[in-house]
Amino acid sequence: MERIRIFISSVQSEFAEERAMLCHYIRTDALLGKFFEPFIFEEVPANEYPVDHVYLKEVEASDIYLGLYGNQYGYEDEEGVSPTEREYDVAKLLHKSRLIYIKGIDEDKRHPKETALITKVERDIVRKTFVDIDGLRTSVYASLIRYLEEKEFIRFRPFDASFDNGATMADLDEDKIRSFVQVARSKRNFPLTVDTPIKELLVHLDLIDENEKITNAAILLFGKKPQKYFIPSEVKCVQFYGDVVRKPMPAYQIYRGDVFELVDQATDFVMSRVDNWVGTRDKGDTASVPTHPELPIDAVKEAIVNAVCHRDYTSNASVQVMLFRNRLEIWNPGQLPYGLTVQKLQGPHKSLPTNPLIADPMYWKGYIEKVGTGTEDIIEKCRNYGLKAPEFYQEEDFRVVIWRRKDAQSDPEVIQSDPEVIQSDPEVIQSDPEVIKLIELIKANPSISRAELARKLGLSERQTRKIIDKLRTEGILLRQGGDYNGKWIIIEK
Repeated sequence: MERIRIFISSVQSEFAEERAMLCHYIRTDALLGKFFEPFIFEEVPANEYPVDHVYLKEVEASDIYLGLYGNQYGYEDEEGVSPTEREYDVAKLLHKSRLIYIKGIDEDKRHPKETALITKVERDIVRKTFVDIDGLRTSVYASLIRYLEEKEFIRFRPFDASFDNGATMADLDEDKIRSFVQVARSKRNFPLTVDTPIKELLVHLDLIDENEKITNAAILLFGKKPQKYFIPSEVKCVQFYGDVVRKPMPAYQIYRGDVFELVDQATDFVMSRVDNWVGTRDKGDTASVPTHPELPIDAVKEAIVNAVCHRDYTSNASVQVMLFRNRLEIWNPGQLPYGLTVQKLQGPHKSLPTNPLIADPMYWKGYIEKVGTGTEDIIEKCRNYGLKAPEFYQEEDFRVVIWRRKDAQSDPEVIQSDPEVIQSDPEVIQSDPEVIKLIELIKANPSISRAELARKLGLSERQTRKIIDKLRTEGILLRQGGDYNGKWIIIEK
């Protein structure tokens, strides 16, 4: 098999060590070396061709463009464009797979044109941040393995299609399956009838093999006790008095059951705890009373469905639904499919379900669509409701934020009921040693990145982000500008 060519950028000296390391690592790794052939400019022998001609031809001949971006923009041609940016533009024009890694150290020293290039790249694709050479190597390895899986050069049976659970037909609930067929026929014109034999139904949905081994998806969809086999498949729902995670909590529930039950229970948890305007019954109408809940139930349910359906079920983490005074946050462990970014979620995009054997029955039962419109629907429904546009984040987990109405955030009855819970004390927050050190680091370098803060604090980026979010919520910390050209501002109180 002809090996997959990787063009490792760039020609500038800032990443000479990193390029050499990656080239050697890819070639000598037992797995990667069988599939990939890296290219770095340093290995080009002397020839009569101009430098720009050589590296752009190599980009054209490569399958993957791997870009390393830092603080230097590099040599500029007559039009003021660096070789690195020329490479990226060619890779984009030719629809090459692009893997971009950005060094998150000393960002205040970054050249303005390099900042502009990074901003341009971020609009197109998902990029990774690294701090040191070991972190870069780990990230590149994970990305290349994922590339091989996506292109089906290597195959691992996905979680939902695996049979290594030890379950049998006796672990499935026949009533759930019959009810599913009945609903699926009425909603989506499902081709099989309610009296179809159970095994035939499961075969039709690819949930069982010829030896009657049950897939993981079958247990999650129709199991009597799904959490007996997959404990983290539960959904945790919690309500907070204020805008930050802080005890006491007025409501906390852990829901268990099949994926349909989890979605319904979590949706009910949210909708029963937000404001609901109730009108008056029209004259002569003794049955109906108009109501208008604070959040659009369709958007809430869509976000919860996405979290349950598309999560990474190999993770030990659970889906979390957190209702704050000013917003609803829905977290799920997992990553967006290869090539899909948070920005692309906000427009038309392909439907790439993480767990297709779970997604298909959820489609038949009317819980999801197959055309990749879920996130667009959430945005549209919230906007039509007069709410601020929802926000999507991909970090260690995937997170959806649906904003509540402003008048619901400042209900005097709620605030007066427990002011100590609603309002955190800035003095208490700033007495935390980790917070003190974080503030000192920011004062010393207002342009410091989150990755660099995490490294110097000795914390994970997720832990660091939680501290930052708390400080921002309390009005102690502000951020001006973007992730790569912005600055932190400490508000003295």
